[in-house]
Amino acid sequence: MGQNILDYETVALQDEASVLVIVDQTRLPNETRLLRLTTQKEIWQAIYLLQVRGAPAIGVTAAYGFYLAAKEINTEDYQEFLARLQPAKEYLNSARPTAVNLSWALNRMHRVARCSEALGVAAAKQCLLREARAIQAEDIETCRRIGEYGLSLLKPGYGLLTHCNAGQLATSKYGTATASMYLGQQRGYHFHVYCDETRPLLQGARLTAFELSEAGIDVTLICDNMAASVMKNGWVNAVFTGCDRVAANGDAANKIGTLPLAIAARRFGVPFYICAPTSTVDMETGSGEAIHIEQRPPEEVTDMWYRERMAPEHVKVYNPAFDVTDADLITAIITEYGIVYPPYTQSLAAIMKQKAAQDK
Repeated sequence: MGQNILDYETVALQDEASVLVIVDQTRLPNETRLLRLTTQKEIWQAIYLLQVRGAPAIGVTAAYGFYLAAKEINTEDYQEFLARLQPAKEYLNSARPTAVNLSWALNRMHRVARCSEALGVAAAKQCLLREARAIQAEDIETCRRIGEYGLSLLKPGYGLLTHCNAGQLATSKYGTATASMYLGQQRGYHFHVYCDETRPLLQGARLTAFELSEAGIDVTLICDNMAASVMKNGWVNAVFTGCDRVAANGDAANKIGTLPLAIAARRFGVPFYICAPTSTVDMETGSGEAIHIEQRPPEEVTDMWYRERMAPEHVKVYNPAFDVTDADLITAIITEYGIVYPPYTQSLAAIMKQKAAQDK
């Protein structure tokens, strides 16, 4: 019997071989293919090409990538060691501009490198390895705690709707938006999950529907433009999505198509929840207007899933990877430190202060 997709680690380090192993998410669900990444270019491409994706998983990948970059530097001169780490950090950080976990993880790793000078280069590399492993372990616990808080908002038998993939494939375990679904499945809640297809890259169809069905969860796949009708029918009791960046005012950037879900949820009185690790909360960004939205290649819309091109040659294509859901459309933001309600400028600041106090 073959392995279930949930049996694989999304991101795994083989330290002795200096190899980062990821599940190639561009091949799912038809092929479970593991990629062995050994160079910084391969890691950068894996992030950019969405072979590894999801804000937490990107952060874990970046942390291990930073460690492997450090491991390659052969010098005993600590200042040279730091100087050579800086371009490696900047290079990895350029792969995806919107997901804040990428820069968050790299900054955290770089801070460890700067603070380890007294130990020497060899010991500093071991500190970086421990830090990268800690980031991954914290990701698992963070997702579990988000799941527990989210589950407190739900009742057995609820219909839930989710968008894109904020599942185990986007994290180290449980996922963010799906964590409550997995915990509920374990506890006999019998949720019915409606899963948006998520154009144009079909992360909902290829990834979320795949992993939820593999877990035995009752899941129904719908096209993105069916979500409002499903809500109007009364089949959805709550919408759970992940996000890639939360601004200080509560605006949240997530996969394109999230904003219309929030608008429809407001129209039909369905609670709309963002599941966000505090690592995705960017208190330096005042509002969603300041979030840089990545533009993807037009071929993802015109060619990718078709045997023949399905749009006229030379037609202009607008293909943003994300949209920003306005804070006033979000019922609550579920973090690992608790559920945050409006006004978000106050509640997010309070939760981040709580996080800072516990991190000391």
